[in-house]
Amino acid sequence: MKVFIDGSAGTTGLRIHERLAERRDLELIILSDELRKDNAARKDAINSADIAFLCLPDAAAREAVAMLEGDTAVIDTSTAHRTAEGWAYGFPELPGQRAKVAASRRIANPGCHASGFIALVAPLVHAGLLPKSAALTCFSLTGYSGGGKKMIAEYEAPEGRSALLDAPRQYGISQSHKHLPEMAVVCGLENAPVFCPIVGDFYSGMEVTVPLFAKQLNGSIEDIKNTYRELYTTPLVHFDDPADEAGFLSAGALSGYDDMQVSVAGNDERIILTARFDNLGKGASGAAIQNMNILLGVDETLGLKLSK
Repeated sequence: MKVFIDGSAGTTGLRIHERLAERRDLELIILSDELRKDNAARKDAINSADIAFLCLPDAAAREAVAMLEGDTAVIDTSTAHRTAEGWAYGFPELPGQRAKVAASRRIANPGCHASGFIALVAPLVHAGLLPKSAALTCFSLTGYSGGGKKMIAEYEAPEGRSALLDAPRQYGISQSHKHLPEMAVVCGLENAPVFCPIVGDFYSGMEVTVPLFAKQLNGSIEDIKNTYRELYTTPLVHFDDPADEAGFLSAGALSGYDDMQVSVAGNDERIILTARFDNLGKGASGAAIQNMNILLGVDETLGLKLSK
């Protein structure tokens, strides 16, 4: 099978390339530095591939899709098609979604923050434990690699680094973050959540938390646990109690891995739902490779690194 990564020089593209370079069942189509931004060369590579990863800004991803002439399957890691008609949303752990991914030629890879929120909320809406009208909040801690090459360079600058980077920084404060549409649409919510993403001075790792009052539920905390326990039975998303961290939950617990841990804590009045994973793993390149494996009909963990 021939695979092309359009945008292989970016953070997500590089991570996908690193993983696929070790695969013996795939042939990578690689453009030279002189040709990787040449539209004619890109078009030829995309249409020569069985599967193409788009690791591009939104406008460039739409441009790449417009170049398609044959039956190339596309996995788009940008925001461009995550709520678009005719595209399968690439979070196969959701009910019925794995079959949709397997049958699709157009797969939209989830956003990193959105992956955690959706893993926590969508099953509860689907099960009727949360109403579609629920007004939710979400805060999410992420490593700086999620900001791409520019942000990585800022945090890793050998000198002249701003002192403001030494402490966690909240962003998306206008409440118009690009992940909000998929967070609402994929979960079936009538309202997007109040979303508070925070970037910290660590390379990778992500911790997405959704707090709930028990009175928001059509059920109990045990019903939530049972819903997750029944749904998340594969190695790539698993429900379990966090390892003993002396009452803390580290956002870096799954850094370097491609799976996601879902957990529930709290009491009969107040509950916190938490998803921990690597923003470059299950939050980006790991998810993209999982979706490719499903398309190929092979073990979906092939080429991925699991924490357990």
